[in-house]
Amino acid sequence: MSTGTVDSGKRTPAALVLEDGRVFRGAAYGAQGTSFGEAVFCTGMTGYQETLTDPSYHRQIVVQTAPQIGNTGWNDEDDESERIWVSGYVVRDPARTPSNWRSVRTLDDELVEQGIVGISEVDTRMLTRHLREQGAMRAGVFSGDALRADDSMLEEVRASPQMKGADLAGQVTTAKPYVVKAEGETRFRVAALDLGIKSNTPRMMSRRGIEVHVLPLSSTIDELLEIAPDGVFLSNGPGDPATADHATELTKAVLQREIPLFGICFGNQILGRALGLSTYKMRYGHRGINIPVIDVATKRVAITSQNHGFALEGEPGQRFESPFGAAQISHYCPNDDTVEGVRCSDVPAFSVQYHPEAAAGPHDAAPLFDEFTSLMEKAK
Repeated sequence: MSTGTVDSGKRTPAALVLEDGRVFRGAAYGAQGTSFGEAVFCTGMTGYQETLTDPSYHRQIVVQTAPQIGNTGWNDEDDESERIWVSGYVVRDPARTPSNWRSVRTLDDELVEQGIVGISEVDTRMLTRHLREQGAMRAGVFSGDALRADDSMLEEVRASPQMKGADLAGQVTTAKPYVVKAEGETRFRVAALDLGIKSNTPRMMSRRGIEVHVLPLSSTIDELLEIAPDGVFLSNGPGDPATADHATELTKAVLQREIPLFGICFGNQILGRALGLSTYKMRYGHRGINIPVIDVATKRVAITSQNHGFALEGEPGQRFESPFGAAQISHYCPNDDTVEGVRCSDVPAFSVQYHPEAAAGPHDAAPLFDEFTSLMEKAK
């Protein structure tokens, strides 16, 4: 919760308190007060506005490893949703004055406006090394009048909810359906299940002649079928996929009807669980825009944008039988052999753990949307 704003003429003390008792001190950045979440680090050197507004970061305190943040200010075009979703923000050197022709206000002003409690002047290099070694963990940002004895702050952090077992997709999904029309001629109609969808995803499909119907997570199979979709899309989103029973059951119903299906990020985990795979919480996850992925079939390497702290169990190239026929682990990360994709052989469905709609980020994976359109064309 935030209790005020930063006085730009005065340095206000702040502290980041980690669940294991480690305390990092700095200065208030953005709103002042208290905020709790899971401390994670993001290695992207650009795209902080997209990171902050990505619903997948709901209830996380994001540590930016890039030392200077805020240089390009804040604009009204790059938001990935209608609000900032991070619960806290940790940076080293915030820009004093932004310099970009698209900037309309400072990052600091936007954090204050939306009540996001942050901290600056933190040794983010040391903090990142600590999180890599000890793993992502619960944390709290305290600033201004909210600062008190370390033991008291630590007690609050340890009383906050954990990310494992957190059912969060329902907190970020759209309240009611909406439609993003196709650019030019409408070639296909897609039902997109909103688990925390980013704005650029429907845009990427729209450019390919797809009319996108974005549906709330609570949607039933009958409501989905009313749209008469040529395909179904499972979006990214926050939380533990093991809690997403409704989304998993809905995916099974889609697979039974052999409707072409494409999932990304959280959607990859949902498809995997529908196929009988299990998921687990990673030590510190993948969050950045320079993460390599290898396609098992082609051996091609793509540099990808990623944001996930959970992953599917499995081995690179592993073939397995599912309730819907044969399937395979189709992609993996060479850094740690993490599962990065699943492909079905007997039903038209595939998914990837990374973001082909990346903004900002590499566009190596953008052709996956073309593959989805080809899958729908073949089904027609």
